[in-house]
Amino acid sequence: MLDIKFIRENKDLIKEAARKKHVKVDIDRISAIDEKRRALIQEVDALRQEHKKFTGVSDEAKISKDKISHKEFELKAVEDEFNELMLQVPNVPDPSVPEGESDAENQEIRKVREPKKFSGQDYLSIMKRLDMVDLERGVKVSGFRGYFLKNEGALLSLALWHFVFDFLVKKGFAPFLAPVLIRRENMVGTGWFPQVEEDIYKTQDDLYLSGTAEVPMMGYHADEILKEEDLPKKYVAFSPCYRREVGSYGKDTKGIFRVHEFYKIEQVVLCRADHQESVKWHEELTKNSEEIMQALEIPYRVVINCGGDLGLGQVKKYDIEGWIPSEGRYRETHSASYFHDFQARRLNIKYKDNAGKIHFIHSLNNTAIATPRILEAFLENNLREDGSIKIPEALQKYYGARGLL
Repeated sequence: MLDIKFIRENKDLIKEAARKKHVKVDIDRISAIDEKRRALIQEVDALRQEHKKFTGVSDEAKISKDKISHKEFELKAVEDEFNELMLQVPNVPDPSVPEGESDAENQEIRKVREPKKFSGQDYLSIMKRLDMVDLERGVKVSGFRGYFLKNEGALLSLALWHFVFDFLVKKGFAPFLAPVLIRRENMVGTGWFPQVEEDIYKTQDDLYLSGTAEVPMMGYHADEILKEEDLPKKYVAFSPCYRREVGSYGKDTKGIFRVHEFYKIEQVVLCRADHQESVKWHEELTKNSEEIMQALEIPYRVVINCGGDLGLGQVKKYDIEGWIPSEGRYRETHSASYFHDFQARRLNIKYKDNAGKIHFIHSLNNTAIATPRILEAFLENNLREDGSIKIPEALQKYYGARGLL
């Protein structure tokens, strides 16, 4: 959420942000409602002051109280509309964000490792041959996009999680196992709602199944005032994740690349309210994920996401895309984003600087690893000529050096 004062003073900038992000929002309507809201607040305050002149029970006091109640009701209706509209206002993207409507227009920054030629075996063929996955029984139990990882598929996933956790803990990240059942205010606070509400599962208890550990980890410090000397807060959090994949009808209907239930380790950073500080951590989080891809010996590229491929609150985002030999293309494995104070304002997360002044913190997040998606790139790129799977040196401590046969 943006500061309404900032919106008042930068209407054209916000309109341009909405255009670049392809977000529909009526900034002029927000301005009009804001003016009406402020006028009503003044009226209510004036009526309350006037009401203090009356003592005891009298006709004048009753009339005065009725006037206050009427104006308060009017104010609440206006404030409800104002708050709903404010949730639709996008954050301002960084000037370096390119124009574009979809991920097809994201711009490549760099490539790392030579793309491997397709061997003739795609990852599903490999997994079925090695008895690592059962899709048929997965569908029987869970329905469309259901799956079981088993045997070496399960052990390999556990090894990947353990490797990534150790890797980031050594870099000073505090490890968390995050809850999946989330209250609505956390979904709104992180900017997932209202933009992608249709993609989130809801329970009968008015709780939601989170699609990423970013959501609970941002809610962790909601309504708190942190100390500047305790920043940055660096968290690495594991959680199951759930997404309905509403907008992906017909995409990746076979296999385990796009599923409703998966597991993800997320990097989350809370830092000082300074643009350069956010930029520094954005690059650092991206570097961490690149080092993980390099350790797993997966060729990849990094792209900067265009305006139409940014979420409502994101200032800038990088995607890391792993090379898929069987498809002859790169596919997204990681996303790294920063938000300035957009999420912090919604969740009311602040810090007190050394001079005693209060600020909203800046927030960032980035995928450390997502399974089972990463298995596609991992298996195809580490496939040997004899049909076995090489286990990269960095993973051998957690899986063993024997390889997959």
